[in-house]
Amino acid sequence: MPIFVTPFAQLELIRHPEQQAEPLQAFDAADQYLLTHLHEQGLARGDRVLLLNDSFGALAASLAGHALVTSSGDSHLGHLGLTANLVRNHLPADAIDFVAASETAQGPFDWVLIRVPKTLALLEEQLIRLHGQLAPGARVVAAAMLKHLPRAAGDLLAKYIGPVQASLAVKKARLLLATPEDKPVPVSPYPTRYRLDKPAIELLNHANLFCREGLDIGTRAFLPHLPKHLGRIRVADLGCGNGVLGIAYALGSPLAELCLVDESYMAVQSATENWRAALGERPVTIRAGDGLAEQPADSLDLVLCNPPFHQQQVVGDFLAWRMFQQARAALVKGGELWIVGNRHLGYHAKLKRLFRGVEQVAATPKFVVLKAIK
Repeated sequence: MPIFVTPFAQLELIRHPEQQAEPLQAFDAADQYLLTHLHEQGLARGDRVLLLNDSFGALAASLAGHALVTSSGDSHLGHLGLTANLVRNHLPADAIDFVAASETAQGPFDWVLIRVPKTLALLEEQLIRLHGQLAPGARVVAAAMLKHLPRAAGDLLAKYIGPVQASLAVKKARLLLATPEDKPVPVSPYPTRYRLDKPAIELLNHANLFCREGLDIGTRAFLPHLPKHLGRIRVADLGCGNGVLGIAYALGSPLAELCLVDESYMAVQSATENWRAALGERPVTIRAGDGLAEQPADSLDLVLCNPPFHQQQVVGDFLAWRMFQQARAALVKGGELWIVGNRHLGYHAKLKRLFRGVEQVAATPKFVVLKAIK
């Protein structure tokens, strides 16, 4: 296993969820560059450090015991990775204070270390929330691999924090050093909203939501073909995003018991607010989770899913395949998994390896809607 070596620690780190023969590391050169810079500048044990978007805890685990560390991000899988990496390296579980991105970390902070996220709207919202949370003389440093560092990231730092200086590139990584200056209280452009005609609902979307400005085309292909049931059926919207599939299904199936799950805290926040707006006090479970990993076996009749094909910057079907396996375990015999996916991803063949029957419900030139029966 690769060892993450910095001036603060030498650590064994894993990604979460773990894969056999994992091809990717839980850290990169941008993490090392950021921690080397921090060490060179001098970190006092009493300094309060805020980490934003520390994917699997490489920064947090390295700094545990060296400062007062708060980590904040939007990934529940990332939070689980941080917890696992603390345990793996014999660090106390309470060494790091974790704050979900749906909440605001409370300063004042002496250092803010940022891994630039894939979604720049998330970065913008995080920078807006830093207003009033910085200690006098605080330093704000963002880091990314060059291939994942858009010019707009520096523009956002300059807009909300202050003048930005870019470092030299080291091992294809770069730092952006922002000098805080007095700024007027910013007004966040998030959440955004859009309306649907069928069903006739308005959907609210917090900053890190996929397709925040409008319904994604996969879900658009799925919605007209959602099943309807009149009885008491137990249903999960797996990877729920803003909750649109679960809400649309619930509107057509008044007695169904719904559970909406996503690994994004902002997705859970959005889905919760959207459910209340569309369905009032109708009972529902909406939670951040590692898919259906915590769902009891044989406890669901139906799973709806528009599976992701990436984890942060990494594209692949590992998470989708894992979600299919989780769905199979959670479904009763005869239970159904309904999904939508790009044609080229070949989900039909993958589902046949897990389920006794797979049918194509509908198709567009780009997407297929599939029903798999346990």
